[in-house]
Amino acid sequence: MSKHYELGKKGEQLAVDLLIAKGYTVRERNWRFQKAEVDIIAQKENVLAVVEVKTRSTSEFGNPQDFVSQKKIKLLVCAVDEYIQQHDLDIEVRFDIIAITKEDHQDKVVHLEDAFLHF
Repeated sequence: MSKHYELGKKGEQLAVDLLIAKGYTVRERNWRFQKAEVDIIAQKENVLAVVEVKTRSTSEFGNPQDFVSQKKIKLLVCAVDEYIQQHDLDIEVRFDIIAITKEDHQDKVVHLEDAFLHF
């Protein structure tokens, strides 16, 4: 298994752990629709959080959240629309990013709620 893949999987698990600690229920991990993959779909009360996880071994080249492209955002929006229809949900939807970097041999985990409003 490549280091890149392992880093990504570790980051997703850290993100899930953080969400659970914050009181979310994880509904899906790596949910796919057409060309899109949603890393995490979680729910807390009447909010469905669609979470893109970005993990980097260093912030030397920028913050992880800076690497979410407009194309990725469009794919996520389309996929979540399908998810909501498939599950017949009437719920508020929020798009979050959980950004993870290594700093001084420790993982720095940042949860950015409503992250796509800043793009």
